[in-house]
Amino acid sequence: MNELLKRARPLLALLAATGLAAGMVARLLGDPELAVPIWTAVTLPVLAALLLEILVSLRRGDVGLDVVAGLSMSAALLFGEALAAAIVALMYAGGQLLEAFAERRARREMTALLSRVPRTAIRHREGALEEVPLEHILPGDRLLVRQGDVVPVDGSVAGGVAVLDQSALTGEPMPVTMQAGEAVLSGATNVGDAFDLDAARVAAESTYAGVVRLVEAAQKARAPMSRLADRYAMLFLAVTVALAAAAWQLTGDPIRAVAVLVVATPCPLILAVPVALVSGLSHAARQGILIKGGKAMETLARIRALVLDKTGTLTHGDARIVDIRTVDSLGSDELLRLAASLDQASKHIVARTIVAEAQARGLMLAIPAEVAETPGEGIAGKVEGRSVMVGSPRFIAAKIGRSGLSTLAEDRPAGAVAVAIAIDGEPSGVLILNDALRAGTARLLEELRALGIERIVLATGDRGEVARFITFGLPIDLVRADLTPDQKVLTVLSERKRGPVMMIGDGVNDAPALAAADIGIAMGAKGAAASAEAADVVLLVDQLDRVLPAIRIARRSRAIALQSIVAGIGLSVAAMVAAAFGFLPPVEGALFQEVIDVAVIFNALRALRG
Repeated sequence: MNELLKRARPLLALLAATGLAAGMVARLLGDPELAVPIWTAVTLPVLAALLLEILVSLRRGDVGLDVVAGLSMSAALLFGEALAAAIVALMYAGGQLLEAFAERRARREMTALLSRVPRTAIRHREGALEEVPLEHILPGDRLLVRQGDVVPVDGSVAGGVAVLDQSALTGEPMPVTMQAGEAVLSGATNVGDAFDLDAARVAAESTYAGVVRLVEAAQKARAPMSRLADRYAMLFLAVTVALAAAAWQLTGDPIRAVAVLVVATPCPLILAVPVALVSGLSHAARQGILIKGGKAMETLARIRALVLDKTGTLTHGDARIVDIRTVDSLGSDELLRLAASLDQASKHIVARTIVAEAQARGLMLAIPAEVAETPGEGIAGKVEGRSVMVGSPRFIAAKIGRSGLSTLAEDRPAGAVAVAIAIDGEPSGVLILNDALRAGTARLLEELRALGIERIVLATGDRGEVARFITFGLPIDLVRADLTPDQKVLTVLSERKRGPVMMIGDGVNDAPALAAADIGIAMGAKGAAASAEAADVVLLVDQLDRVLPAIRIARRSRAIALQSIVAGIGLSVAAMVAAAFGFLPPVEGALFQEVIDVAVIFNALRALRG
């Protein structure tokens, strides 16, 4: 029924506009008696459609503001004000079209995300290329991504260089260059030459598919402010009927009641709130921030407490080499090159970090030989004819019969990992790896304070000494460490006494706390799928500072919605009083209300801009 009524809106608006114009022409040609049936005839279909919408709403248990519009048209026809009825009919049908246009305009960024979903991919198979449906792609498949193609699945550059436009995911307008082996997110557009991609996930589990699911959920969500408007509908309806009845009773003129009903048609409440909030959702999507609907948008605007995860949120979530210490004349780059050359044969996460650092420095890695790995301890082998060992200080000491590296390994930050290296049976150096704090974290937290966040809590499963070290000097009120997922949930719930709580996390263990918070924000670019699904807001780019524009956009959108409501309803109430005293006849009142409607809708669209 709702879909049928929506499809009928353009026809109803055209009918109302044509009939109103035809009646005016008849009046100008000196036949006002013909104008009345024309206006009545074009009003009745709009009124019938409106009554159907009211019945559908009542069946859902909603008493909306459309009731006032139905009363005004019915009263105008009953008391012979056919022109006013036709204007209200055009106002209502045109307002529905204007709302649809405004929402399409507001949803443009999210709709663009959905429209870019690839359906097929080009796959290498037995020396040839074949185009296959996206669901047939498996991890390990090698795909050809042509210039202009959207990357279909998550993967890595198989060879050469990839130049990608990630603006649809991150909001970053400048293309990024990816080297061989670097991870590529699905949803990016290839703006350079064609390149091969090694698929890492099936399409349904890839980043862009998750984004699309989140966008679809966001588009279906309904804002609490819209429900708030519906609750005010009962009060507004009661005031309108009482004022119209009082005007009729005290003056004995039913036209006064008709005039009150006509100017009371509350399109500002009906239209302004959803348009403003959807505009904010679209603006946020353009910044790489996916907010799952108007409810999350409005709650985000009222946040007073923040609970932060550490690993992957406050820090980068992956170890980085922060220091290279040598014990002989061997340079730091050469020490790293030999260690990374050997570590190419290992799948350990620390080994991958060392290899990535060497590649980032442009070091030429050799092919290792005679490799023997002790899982969780270290690895030994030959590199360019030299005996190389990489592992924990204990592993190296056991292999060479002495340490010589213990002092270098001891003096390191809390939580850092020491990787010892021996070459040709001699201790040669230590690599210090640490999960570093994100740059600008202190400033970010200060800006959150300035935005009204009254309390900031760190909740981590990491050790207490590591958590305290990483947060030293930061404006954090409380550090809670060694937490299990259920203890993180309790931390979130305990902060509720200060107001709405926002939780930011990225791991699977953060998902329960994200779901328990009033607003959960997930680091969606690198975070776990579980956390992205549980969160209300997903940062599509791996930058914590995107939280700031998310809050600002939410607050601005909510403020604009409230402005539209207050201004629109204030003007409507003033016009109702004027109509009750006879200063605003039905026709002029209908025209005045139309001006109010257009003004509040265009005001609501301001939320699209920064």
